[in-house]
Amino acid sequence: MRPEDVDIAVNSHRRVKGLRRDELAVLAGISTEYYTRLEQGRDRHPSVRVLDAIARALKLDSAATAYLHGLAEPQPRRGVATTEQIRPSVVRLLEAWEHTPAFIQGRYLDVLAANRLAGALSPLYRPGVNLLRAALLDSAAEAVGASEHVRSMIGILRTAAGAQLDDPRLTELVNELTTKSAVFRRCWRQHEVVSRPVTGIHQVRHPLVGDLELRYDKFLVAGAEDQMLVVYQAEPNTPAAEALSSLCEHVALPK
Repeated sequence: MRPEDVDIAVNSHRRVKGLRRDELAVLAGISTEYYTRLEQGRDRHPSVRVLDAIARALKLDSAATAYLHGLAEPQPRRGVATTEQIRPSVVRLLEAWEHTPAFIQGRYLDVLAANRLAGALSPLYRPGVNLLRAALLDSAAEAVGASEHVRSMIGILRTAAGAQLDDPRLTELVNELTTKSAVFRRCWRQHEVVSRPVTGIHQVRHPLVGDLELRYDKFLVAGAEDQMLVVYQAEPNTPAAEALSSLCEHVALPK
């Protein structure tokens, strides 16, 4: 947020690019002294009304506002387990979908389980792969820079982390990506948050069956915190549907 975004005049003597504490406090309708205590952590219990006022002053969207409230009122610690468990019944469900690529995505964008067709669609959709890590550390990722897709994934990770920044799995992943990726370092410092999309279009260039335009839908797995079922499908009677059918044949799945 810059002063000119909220019609505050800027002169040559200004020492900061963003809003000053007193300016933000005025916009939020609170005292500068109280806002300073919040920023410095000397008041840890702001009201919902104050948080909403700060969010409006900073023009935060709904995802960022929810994230702000989560930081102020963090949920109980999830625990120290570094491995997310998947119910066997969910794995069986995936394996039964012989013509539908599907996988389970974990809290921090890890692929936790996938059926054969998902693995055939892309090597990314195989258990053990972290989708953000793969996107950033691919040989072409740095050349592409902070694409919208990569920025979105980093924002999703930031949102999932919330106030639980001491989660061992998160710490491991952030440390690795901070060390190896300039794109991640830059975007992570910006603290952008993004809600996970529930549906969209994904373009896949497959070496065997060519280009596919697939729709994905995401569903929360009940009883499994933050796990999402990701399902791909092609529109009927389209080249993508024919290509997906050919891929089924290639991986020797019965028609």
